Amino acid sequence: MSEEFRGLNVVVTGSGSGIGLELCQQLTQYGAHVFGLDVNEGALGNDGSWIKCDVGDSMSVTQAFGEIAKKAEVIDIVLNNAGVAAVGTVEEATDEQWSRVLNINVAGMGRVAAAAMPSLRRSKSPAIVNTCSIAATAGLPKRAIYSASKGAVLSLTLAMAADYVKENIRVNCVAPGTADTPWVKGLLAAAKDPEAERAALEARQPMGRLVSSAEVASAILYLASPRQSSTTGTVLAVDGGMQGLRLPK
Repeated sequence: MSEEFRGLNVVVTGSGSGIGLELCQQLTQYGAHVFGLDVNEGALGNDGSWIKCDVGDSMSVTQAFGEIAKKAEVIDIVLNNAGVAAVGTVEEATDEQWSRVLNINVAGMGRVAAAAMPSLRRSKSPAIVNTCSIAATAGLPKRAIYSASKGAVLSLTLAMAADYVKENIRVNCVAPGTADTPWVKGLLAAAKDPEAERAALEARQPMGRLVSSAEVASAILYLASPRQSSTTGTVLAVDGGMQGLRLPK
C-alpha cells in the first residue's frame, strides 16, 4: 500500500489520538504529507504538520485551511475522523449535548469537506473518507445522540458521493464497531466494574474482541487509495462481524 500515497497531501481531522493519530503515523510512513487538524497536538512525525482546528467552529476551519494553502495548492485526500461521543438515552440528553455532538460529528464534516473542495478539485485522484460507526445501523443502548449523529454521517456520505461523482471526487465511509481507543478506555475507567464492562463490549462483537485503531485506519486508507478509483458511496464495516453475523450462543 505504501507507494500509492507517496507524495500525496492528506488532511486528517481528529489527528491527536486514536484512529486519527494512527492514520497520521501510517501515512507519514508511506511518504504522504499529512496535515493533522485537531484541538490537541498529536505526534505526526517528520512529514506531518499539526494545525490547531476545531471542526465545530467555521472560523477555525477556515483559518486551518488558510494555513494548509500556504504549504500546498493541492489536497488529494480528506479523512474526516474528528468526532465526540455522548452516553445516555433521549431522556437523559440535554440540548447542549445534542447541539455539540451534531455540530462536531455531522456539520463539522461538512465544513471540512467544503473548505477542502477547491484544493481537492486540483488533485488527480481526490477522495474523502468519513468515519461513521456501527451505531449508524445497529441499535446500541445509551447511545441516542451519538447514534443519531453517525446515522447522519452515513446519509451525508452518500449525498456527498452523489454530489461530486461527476467531478471524480470519491466519498466513502467506514463503520467501525467498538474500537480500542482512548475514549473507550476512558469510558471503561469510569464504569463501576471496568473489567466486566470491557468483557461485555468484547462479547457483543462476534470476533470476541475490540477493533484496533490500526485496523480501522487500514480500512480508511483502502478507501482513500487512488487504486480504488471506482469505489464511491460505499460503507465499509470494520466491526468484527457485529452488523452481519448472528451466531448461536
